[in-house]
Amino acid sequence: MNRNTILGTFGMLLLLILAGIASQEEAGSNNSMRKSKPSHFLSSIQHKVTTPKLIASSITTDTTTDTKMSQLVSVNNRLGFDLFQQLQTQQSSQPKNIFISPNSIAIALGMIRNGTSGSTLAEINTVLGLDPLATENVDRSYGKLIETLNTADGDVKLAIANSLWVNQNIVLKEPFISSAQDFYQAQVSNLDFADNSVKQTINQWVATQTANKIPEIVDAVSPEDALYLINAGYFKGSWTNKFEVDATTPQPFYLEPDQSKSVEMMSQNGDYRYYANEQFQAIRLPYGKNAELGMYIFLPQASSDLEQFNQELTIANWREWLSQMRSQPGNISLPKFKLEYDIELKDILASLGMSRVFNPAQADFSALTDSAVAIDTVKHKTAIEVNEEGTEAAGVTSIGVRITSAMPENQPFQMSVNRPFFFAIRDDITETILFMGNVRDPD
Repeated sequence: MNRNTILGTFGMLLLLILAGIASQEEAGSNNSMRKSKPSHFLSSIQHKVTTPKLIASSITTDTTTDTKMSQLVSVNNRLGFDLFQQLQTQQSSQPKNIFISPNSIAIALGMIRNGTSGSTLAEINTVLGLDPLATENVDRSYGKLIETLNTADGDVKLAIANSLWVNQNIVLKEPFISSAQDFYQAQVSNLDFADNSVKQTINQWVATQTANKIPEIVDAVSPEDALYLINAGYFKGSWTNKFEVDATTPQPFYLEPDQSKSVEMMSQNGDYRYYANEQFQAIRLPYGKNAELGMYIFLPQASSDLEQFNQELTIANWREWLSQMRSQPGNISLPKFKLEYDIELKDILASLGMSRVFNPAQADFSALTDSAVAIDTVKHKTAIEVNEEGTEAAGVTSIGVRITSAMPENQPFQMSVNRPFFFAIRDDITETILFMGNVRDPD
């Protein structure tokens, strides 16, 4: 890695394994968006590959389309906060680091919804918050969002790729394939799942799309599997103002008020978007020449804690807090940190109201295939590293479907992130939350 360039990387992947029975076949506050451009980073793989269809005629850049996309981003972010709250509850007895990619999860579920029908589709739409959006606008909005996220300034690369890997013995319904190609720019490949090389082929695509940050996602491929549906994302950027390596020093990080450990603490002075109240301090650290993406850090005051902050962490409060941020001079000290996270989301999604997709007797995937299938797992994995050069992060969402047998302005502030905190990485043009997490232990 070139140390003269500050790099950040993330991957967002959806793995969907379908198996058939036997032989059965808020950018509302932004007045303008980045101009859409086609994605050119999809790799060319043989094995009966169909390339993504051009969609310039179906996804426009007018104000109406931008508004619909903003509504979609809003519900995607809301889903992220809903999942985050459920994760807090799940680990309330033994709190630990949490790190998820709301955008990855939302795109994954958005793609699979096109394979469902009836009550199954209705449940997914409700949990995703898509009920207020007209059906014909949902995929169009996802398509516009993907195109917009694939555009960034010269110092930041943000790219989304999708693919369908289909068992050659399985026939997917044309409307599902068309929506995947037209709106999600999915590459479609038909493979012989009895061939041992299929696993390597799919994993190579994943590695290519994530610059080898995620070299493998498929453990094994079975002839009974019908489909792998993968969403991959890549982010490469630099801090707008980098941290000087010489300014990093060992300092205590307080895991608990009376328990600390030594960590490498980065530090810098400057003007930042900043907000503080009786509960927390918040700061935005931008990426790239145009500062379109940023990391938002929320540090609970010493008189409070992360548990109390999490109770207030809702989509409404998030919007309010960001609206209160103003440019202010100050000093920020931030620990270099690494996180790895692994969670099964099946029970959490079911608790939010998405249960039919997991029930073989109720799941309706008739818009996908005539085979009887149901989702078996929804696994989410993430990893992130933050240092002087920037941010490197990766996220994987795996869905397996199995056989159904305020301070005064200009007053300098001091913000030392030396205790548990919340952070999020957001694209401020679309207002999409790419990642969010709790850091209780920096490594």
